[in-house]
Parts: sequence; C-alpha cells; structure tokens
Amino acid sequence: MIEHYFTCPYCWQTISMLLDSSIAKQSYVEDCEVCCNPIQVSVKFMSSELTEFQANRMED
Repeated sequence: MIEHYFTCPYCWQTISMLLDSSIAKQSYVEDCEVCCNPIQVSVKFMSSELTEFQANRMED
C-alpha cells in the first residue's frame, strides 16, 4: 500500500488515499474525507510503481 495525496475535484482540499499497488489497473468510487462527495478514482501501476492517477467528479 502507498499513500497518495491529491486535490478533491469538489472542495479543492488536499486529501490522502491508500492505494493497493498489487493490482495493476483499478477504477473505483471513494468519498472525499472532507466534503463526502463521490470521487471516481482510476490508477495504474507498473512494477508496483504508480504510473497514472486520476480523481474526477462523478458524472451527473
């Protein structure tokens, strides 16, 4: 697991998230720990190194 910091696409606060580097490609929804809005998270790892991270608003 690695801790990754990013900016919430709703409230613009810096938050952290634990990412599981044992799964190469992931996409899931997680609520912001500050404003509780749902964030669509997409991550990619190569050899346990984070190569791509996206945190987007959920589509209406």
